[in-house]
Amino acid sequence: QLQACGGGLVQAGESLRLSCAFSGDSFNTYIMGWFRQAPGKEREFVAAINWGGYTTYYADSVKGRGAISRRSAEKATYLQLNNLKPEDTAVYYCAANRRFVTGQLMGNMSGYDYWGQGTLVTVSR
Repeated sequence: QLQACGGGLVQAGESLRLSCAFSGDSFNTYIMGWFRQAPGKEREFVAAINWGGYTTYYADSVKGRGAISRRSAEKATYLQLNNLKPEDTAVYYCAANRRFVTGQLMGNMSGYDYWGQGTLVTVSR
């Protein structure tokens, strides 16, 4: 089970840190990813991090502004978003992927087996 939190209303240019709590065993066997869905749009990939936390992959839309990380002891995954833009407004979802993939394949939504409920991020101008 995944529980995402940390969303809220922020102004453009500000930062936000999203958290995702993982319930259950074998956290370290999952690739963890963040996705988002803006109103009226399809869900899209944001960032992913591999089992050991040493490989990350980002969507172009957040590259240079986002940072994904994980802490095994806490079974938690984080997404730091800086210099937020109104187009970052969306519901953000964390997800877990148990497949042995790396690089660009970590951004494949169909590879994720478990999803959290989402947390809303609203960025005002």
